[in-house]
Amino acid sequence: MKLKIALLPGDGIGPEVIAQAVACLQAVEDTFGHQFIFSKAPVGATAMDETGDPLPEDTLALCKRSDAVLFGAIGDPRYDNDPNAKIRPEQGLLRLRKELGLFSNIRPVKVFPTLISNSPLRKEIISGTDFVIYRELTGGIYFGEKYRSEDGSTASDLCLYTEPEISRIAHLAFKAAKKRRKKLTLVDKANVLESSRLWRHVVTKIGESYPEVALNYLFVDNAAMQIILNPSQFDVILTENMFGDILSDEGSVIGGSIGLLPSASVGDKYSMFEPIHGSFPQGAGKNIANPIASILSAAMLLDHFGLKEETDAVVKSVNLSLKNGIVTPDLKAKSQYGTDDVGHFIASHISDADDYRGLNRENIGLGKSTII
Repeated sequence: MKLKIALLPGDGIGPEVIAQAVACLQAVEDTFGHQFIFSKAPVGATAMDETGDPLPEDTLALCKRSDAVLFGAIGDPRYDNDPNAKIRPEQGLLRLRKELGLFSNIRPVKVFPTLISNSPLRKEIISGTDFVIYRELTGGIYFGEKYRSEDGSTASDLCLYTEPEISRIAHLAFKAAKKRRKKLTLVDKANVLESSRLWRHVVTKIGESYPEVALNYLFVDNAAMQIILNPSQFDVILTENMFGDILSDEGSVIGGSIGLLPSASVGDKYSMFEPIHGSFPQGAGKNIANPIASILSAAMLLDHFGLKEETDAVVKSVNLSLKNGIVTPDLKAKSQYGTDDVGHFIASHISDADDYRGLNRENIGLGKSTII
């Protein structure tokens, strides 16, 4: 298969983790005989420094010419700490989602058995956790009309949804549930918000077309508690933009590190794949960032294009790195492995993740492995 992939490394640790995802995709190229054509472009604060625009027109045009987008991270403390900033890096990402029509954000939350002790929650609570959040991505309060009075003392953000916006992501979520454990949970605030009542009406109606899927409802405050109290009860969670943003970040800590979780953002024509973590500016350039979320995002890219065997090879290599302790310090405080060490190990084992080929166990004990 030949794919044109736009690379948007972004800010902070974005370039470092994207580099390792690309290395793994190149290993897939070599192993399975594909051709991936990579083209890089700036976005976020990096693009603002170069052009003054968090999403330059050339970057957007590249994304529209590509088969898929691989995104790094976005954000910069220069803007985070300035409430008066008129332009922010995150505006580039929001506009990119809107321009590409990426209405569905898919965020899997899964506990790796080898890392279960890393979780702040007890083993018996998180064992068996494996759910996916379908978050609506181009509507709601993030994109609604915004107002602030001239004296700055009053502000509002409009949360607006239409039935077609809800319907298109609901169908995707129900179809995903059919292939999983056949359970879908709609998270809303229908006891207070009119927009949530519309969500509940539309999703309930659509659910009649999927009789094999059990549909239930949770208010968002209860859902936030249940994700901590009993995360294994969930299969597919469907929710609106802001609720999905918050709940998916909450879910990320279950596995012990936000550096493990990938995501896919898809629409009718375009698709983008990115780790859910932020730009972590404090760690930029220190070779400590966890590249696994970015690598697994690349695996989601492969899966999106139907490359199942290739996807499995990447996932198996990631599991091999976790099993053997080839991890960054966020997963193992005294680890001597850096971002590039972990990425190199995973890429080197993609051809056969079940094979310990080239793994020097004596050197692992010393904190380094030798890849042949």
